[in-house]
Amino acid sequence: MYFSASYDILGEVKLHELVDGGNEIKVTDENKKEYIQLMIHWWLTKGVEDQMKNFLEGLYEIIPLSSLRKFDERELELILCGLQKIDVDDWERHTVYRQYSPSNVQVIWFWKFVRSLDHEHQARLLQFVTGTCRLPLGGFSELQGGNGRQLFCLECVGDETWLPRSHTCFNRLDLPPYRSYEQFVEKLTLAFEETEGFGQE
Repeated sequence: MYFSASYDILGEVKLHELVDGGNEIKVTDENKKEYIQLMIHWWLTKGVEDQMKNFLEGLYEIIPLSSLRKFDERELELILCGLQKIDVDDWERHTVYRQYSPSNVQVIWFWKFVRSLDHEHQARLLQFVTGTCRLPLGGFSELQGGNGRQLFCLECVGDETWLPRSHTCFNRLDLPPYRSYEQFVEKLTLAFEETEGFGQE
């Protein structure tokens, strides 16, 4: 392996040097970290630069950038994808528990709370935990995570002073053992409505 990336343009394989003279620099144990960083940078930015530029030009013809700036990424996804009716029974059937069981009062409160939400807030809660407000065609049984199929998970973590946390790569919600339904609703609502980044991993 050398400090270059190969890519395909209409069947023609081309090479891009990650650094000057990259075709001559072998990847070794000493420089592999630099190689990985350069390769990631290439594939996430430079490698798709032309495609992203063309996509954005087309998007801005339809929706001006000034209009898009009014929305955060969660609101934009809801606008572009719309609201999907969420089958809460399917959600509950395809949920796994850690340090909780379906009979724990906090789990009972969770499903009571989810059923009390309107479609928009159910989608926001789903987005908080999974990173998206959309489900696969197969529903919750086909939910994907960072390592392939990953069912929704409720885990008992922390104490009642903590806010719930989400792990979007694992579709997991860390749900502290709150002592009252009112406290449960307050903390969970605050977490998924107001959290931007620090409550998610």
